[in-house]
Amino acid sequence: MSSSSFSRRTVLQAGAVTALCGLPTLRARAQAPRARRLVLLYMEGGPSQLDTFDPKPGTQTGGPFSVLSTKVDGLTMSQHLPTLAALAPRLCVVRTLGSREGNHDRARYLMHTGHVPQGGVDHPSLGSVLARARHTVGLPGYVSILGPGKDAGILGAAFAPFPVPSAREVMGLLHPPETLTPQRWTRRTSLWRALEDTFGAAHPGVVSTGQRAVGEQALHLLEGDAAKAFDVQGEPEAVHTRYGSTAFQQGCLMARRLLESGVPCVEVTLKGWDTHKDNFPTVARLSTELDQGMGALITDLDERGLLQDTLVVWLGDFGRTPRINAAGGRDHHPKSGCAVLCGGGVKGGVVVGATNATGEEVVDRPVGVPDLFVTISQLLGLDPRETWEAPSGRPIQAVDGGKVMTEVLG
Repeated sequence: MSSSSFSRRTVLQAGAVTALCGLPTLRARAQAPRARRLVLLYMEGGPSQLDTFDPKPGTQTGGPFSVLSTKVDGLTMSQHLPTLAALAPRLCVVRTLGSREGNHDRARYLMHTGHVPQGGVDHPSLGSVLARARHTVGLPGYVSILGPGKDAGILGAAFAPFPVPSAREVMGLLHPPETLTPQRWTRRTSLWRALEDTFGAAHPGVVSTGQRAVGEQALHLLEGDAAKAFDVQGEPEAVHTRYGSTAFQQGCLMARRLLESGVPCVEVTLKGWDTHKDNFPTVARLSTELDQGMGALITDLDERGLLQDTLVVWLGDFGRTPRINAAGGRDHHPKSGCAVLCGGGVKGGVVVGATNATGEEVVDRPVGVPDLFVTISQLLGLDPRETWEAPSGRPIQAVDGGKVMTEVLG
């Protein structure tokens, strides 16, 4: 994506939350939050659970990786996750997360909204729901680093994710063009606001409100000091070394800065997990990148006193097959995969569920995606049964069913 196209997208899609979207809420009851913030580490493509958090050493399809023991009974991890293995007493590993969605696009929709895709309804992402609930001023409510995230659906553009294509380059895009004098900038913004006032009066509703909020958020970032929260370059060299130098690892560093500055939801994407071929070298490389970045983020949040009310969630499209194909890869396996939770309200040192000796089948405590989303909602103080009315009049519930995983709650 070019700088110019990203600048346009900044103005059009910044996750502004300076105005409520105005959708009617039919019912909203929620418990007090244990976590105030959410960071989602999304593994695009579908990570191999067998080569990360649910290894099956010594089996024909277990793969070549050795495993690391942890201080948590029954929890082992791949040899490529030593930092996270050391943090095991802080983690909750769900080993039996399953669904019926083996298509990437459908699975990503499900893993961001808690709903399977349905014709005629655009469900909001969890990040957008949290952005609306927290109502930040000055910074986007939902920032998506290295990925598009998932839009706000029926909640409107005001709560859509603010896209960051690169942690290193974003600061150059968050300033007005140098060719614009302050006087010209003032005239242009005044004209834009006048046009928005006229349009909003003629076309009241979610669309015009969201459009105005997005624009105001973009102007706030371009004119004020809020954009400094995105600036990772000013961090000490030791901090950069701790997190690592890859795009994902620097994204984790930016996530910490944004969460610390008040952004309610940050998503960081690590791509490349669709390992239909060369699974093992690819997973080894990605796991090493993940281990350092995620480990540094958890430790840094903890040292700064933020982990206790920040919920860290790791998940991806789906799991991968125990069977190793002719190209040395693993294919799609939505029946069972892994998720990892840490921080705000999560009971550490917990393993939820078990698969059989090969990892093919769930043998104990199956967990559906709605179960995970209901649990996350409770930790964040959101009501998973909150219901909005779609433009068609159809009631839309925040999460499609599910039960709280009580063993996850600290």
